[in-house]
Amino acid sequence: MPLQIIRQDITKIECDAIVNPTNVELSPTGGLDLAIHKASGEELLSATRAIGHIKVGEAVVTPAYKLCAKYVIHTAGPVYNGGEYKEEVLLRSCYKNALNLAFENSCESIAIPLISSGAYGYPKDKVLKIAIDTISEFLFEYEMMVYLVVFDKTSYTLSEKLLGGIKSFIDDNYAVSRSYNQDYSRRIKPFKTGVFPSAPMAGMASRPSAIENIDECCVCESKPLDIDDYIKLDESFTIKLLKLIDLRGMSDVQCYKKANVSKQTWYKIMNDKNYKPNKKTVLSFALALKLTLSETQNLLESVGFVLSNSSLFDVIIMYCLQNSIYDVLEIDSILFSYDQETLYSKF
Repeated sequence: MPLQIIRQDITKIECDAIVNPTNVELSPTGGLDLAIHKASGEELLSATRAIGHIKVGEAVVTPAYKLCAKYVIHTAGPVYNGGEYKEEVLLRSCYKNALNLAFENSCESIAIPLISSGAYGYPKDKVLKIAIDTISEFLFEYEMMVYLVVFDKTSYTLSEKLLGGIKSFIDDNYAVSRSYNQDYSRRIKPFKTGVFPSAPMAGMASRPSAIENIDECCVCESKPLDIDDYIKLDESFTIKLLKLIDLRGMSDVQCYKKANVSKQTWYKIMNDKNYKPNKKTVLSFALALKLTLSETQNLLESVGFVLSNSSLFDVIIMYCLQNSIYDVLEIDSILFSYDQETLYSKF
């Protein structure tokens, strides 16, 4: 299952486990730690006192008592001291150990905050990146719905370098208040790619070949392939997607994991002959396949969608494609910072 960034009070989230950023004494002194204890009731404090102490980076689990969750996973985050005292290693351990505990307790969903980003002084942009990277690594191995929970905007920051580039691009290209349209929805260039080996798909009895006769289709770089050579308008999205996966030489699991799509959604795509994707699903797979802006436009148009510079969401996607930013979770963090819907979609 995928990762979704949400803005919500973690004590009110209905899921199997929530993560409590605490201290080594497991004693609430303020902030989110105290809020979780207040919402859970006195039993939670008794449970943590029974455990005693933990080390920085470690995690322990207790019942959630009066919370909507089944479990509370407590982890002690590091205090930031300039990054010279293994703070990153310890912070990654917090996320890894919390996720592993959730898996060991058969949790299907978990809500995790930005650990150490408050009173412990860890730079918010660095925490965000570490959280996304570590959760992403976990989700490539295991199936779980992970919510990265942000309580308010003050606890969530992108790097200045990334923000500066995006802001400049938006200023130049976002046409919401303009009387003209720069027409980013047009097909800019033909689809260019090499021919990649086909990847078999387990469980798909009648998977089509991406290329019927590979000898006839092999080309030198001076003769690029056009997406229309192998993506037909009258074919289903499933067939289009399978052909692209084969052309990229990826496995199906690699592709849907990189797209931040759940196994359940993938099965729906594969087994529902009438499946019609929404725009965000198409974009997620385009990013997983590392398509260019022109290639993505072609794929979108083939299923009835388009990227437009009159949409802030679309302009951010264009920026990412033009700058070869293909990590769906990183792009979700950018979209979230601009109060846009993230790419994550159930279907």
